[in-house]
Amino acid sequence: MKKFLLIVAAIGVLALVLYFTFLNTASYSEGVRSGELIKVSHKGVVFKTWEGEISQGIAGAQIFAFSVLDSEKEVIASLKEMEGQYVQVSYKERYRTFPWWGDTRYFISSVKKVNSPFKVK
Repeated sequence: MKKFLLIVAAIGVLALVLYFTFLNTASYSEGVRSGELIKVSHKGVVFKTWEGEISQGIAGAQIFAFSVLDSEKEVIASLKEMEGQYVQVSYKERYRTFPWWGDTRYFISSVKKVNSPFKVK
């Protein structure tokens, strides 16, 4: 009986390790979105995470909410600097997220300023 419980416990631990490894490395999709960067904030009670929003439509009709990992210091600094401007972000969508990663499944990996298609020259 002791051997059986040990095997069941080992299988349970292995399953948890594989699950969290999968969530950490696998991405559901990758892409690029652009719009006006309307919000960047560092929020949370227990876990402080970086969150932001991009308006992709007229008058904020379509909002793209995203998270930024704490390890992406350069991206965070760029987002703070570009708030209120038209930007293009590259992102990865994960299957799930952890509370210490962020609120959304979309994680920004790079950001650059682009010209808005709505402004008349």
